[in-house]
Amino acid sequence: MYRFFFLLLFASFILSCNTAETSSPSISVKLSENLEMDSVDGRLLLMLSTNSDAEPRFQINNGLDTQLIFGKNVEGMKPGDVIEFDSEDFGYPLESLSDLPKGTYQAQALLHVYETFELSTGHTVKLPMDNGEGQQWNRSPGNIYNMPVSLNIDENSIDLSLTIDQVIPPIEEPKDTEWIKHIRMKSNKLSEFWGRDMYLGAHVLLPKGFDEHPEARYPLMIFHGHFPSDFGDWRTTPPDPNTEPVYSERFGVEGYNLVQQEEAYKFYQRWISEEFPRFIIIEIQHPTPYYDDSYAVNSASQGPYGDAITHELIPFIEDKFRGIGEGWSRFLYGGSTGGWEALAVQVKYPDEYNGCFAACPDPIDFRAYCLTNIYEADNAYYYESQFRKIEVPGRRDYLGQISTTVKDYNHLELVLGDKSRSGQQWDIWEATYSPQGADGYPKRLWDKYTGDIDHEVAVYWQENYDLRYILERDWSKLGEKLRGKIHIYCGDMDNYYLNNAVYLMEDFLESTTDPYYEGEVAYGDGDEHCWNGNPDLPNHLSRLQYNSMYVPKIMKRIMESAPPGADLTSWRYK
Repeated sequence: MYRFFFLLLFASFILSCNTAETSSPSISVKLSENLEMDSVDGRLLLMLSTNSDAEPRFQINNGLDTQLIFGKNVEGMKPGDVIEFDSEDFGYPLESLSDLPKGTYQAQALLHVYETFELSTGHTVKLPMDNGEGQQWNRSPGNIYNMPVSLNIDENSIDLSLTIDQVIPPIEEPKDTEWIKHIRMKSNKLSEFWGRDMYLGAHVLLPKGFDEHPEARYPLMIFHGHFPSDFGDWRTTPPDPNTEPVYSERFGVEGYNLVQQEEAYKFYQRWISEEFPRFIIIEIQHPTPYYDDSYAVNSASQGPYGDAITHELIPFIEDKFRGIGEGWSRFLYGGSTGGWEALAVQVKYPDEYNGCFAACPDPIDFRAYCLTNIYEADNAYYYESQFRKIEVPGRRDYLGQISTTVKDYNHLELVLGDKSRSGQQWDIWEATYSPQGADGYPKRLWDKYTGDIDHEVAVYWQENYDLRYILERDWSKLGEKLRGKIHIYCGDMDNYYLNNAVYLMEDFLESTTDPYYEGEVAYGDGDEHCWNGNPDLPNHLSRLQYNSMYVPKIMKRIMESAPPGADLTSWRYK
């Protein structure tokens, strides 16, 4: 009897000790009373870092060196309000605050502010408006954060209060120069969809002699890619000898920043030479509330960006800067996101452009959506197996070493924002390719936590955005329009396995097109992401020459395909 009571008391003691050790952690975040603002909606992010070399908000990534982040939605938060993070709030790479190991951390919170949009579809959605930074949550003007504070965890219980009181300031807009002009125009098509004024922009590089030759009208080269803060890879002065060399881990090159300056200056020298053809080159700014650019096509949740760019922005630029303004004189090029856009725009607007040069394009066949066949696989995060569980890789280097997985990418995005609102890669594919859900946000291709695929959504993707499928389905109508216009380049060790979809596209183009496509598909042996078709230079150099490397092929195409009576002389002055 006594022994029974002793065991009962002992068990109660052990239980109480365990309960104390695993008491629920809590970190509170307060919106400072000193901020002059009304209530605000958004995604509240809590970051913890063991590295004090930089603010935690700049240490969140998909690599092995990422620090910790947790996220939750807030609505109607007012100055003075307090929000608590506890063990139930989802995090990355640790899913719960309860999993935090002991140690000293730098703690920082940031409120990624959402705005309300009344869409023409009848839906009301809350999304982060781009504020000139290209949808970068950790530096978007108007977002609110605190300077890091130290947190020492020597027990399993955590109790900390943070006050966010710093507002990220506006970004200064680039200034016009002799060569580069910056334009911004209201899009009527996008404004109607989003229920507010929406704008498109571009950085315009003018040819030598533009002012001296008012009679000239010019062909147009359109560079697609991620949000450009200014015209890239352009420099009118030699490299600065006082610049401190910086090592590039990505390419293993010492002083890569100086290499970039040198290549930018070389492009300027080519641009003003007597031999270089006179073109207009533009880099487009078309960020959306979902990403740093729209993917340049019409979509259910983002609106008619394809029509807005092709039928509003391009004609506006051509009218302002004396472009020829006809389909035979327009050419598309870009890499990665820009590679997909160049090909997609050429396919969807075959008469409006005369050729695309698509380097390392995002998946152009969804049977190889990186490493997942979205039509046949049931789960995107794990390979199918009865007894084993192996995660699908998300990134590799040229030797095949894996640094992250598809699950890792998506779980970080789920922390940064639900409903496809993370502003990251997998979410923008969803925001572009998916049908609109009943709540106004994109339908999920797969469950963001588990990876289970919704095959009805996959079918929608196939019919509307699987470029290989669309070309094969519609080649009888598109073939003649696209002859000689499709050029695709990819490294065969692309970091994101994008070459797999290119192989499938090549199989169709080379073996089954009638009429034959008369284009080009080429691979860089052992080259990683953003190989753009030059086999004679290493990838770290060729990727800096996008603006000039396709010009000889473009000139050849113009001479072969320009219609009778086309202007082939006014822009070819020396």
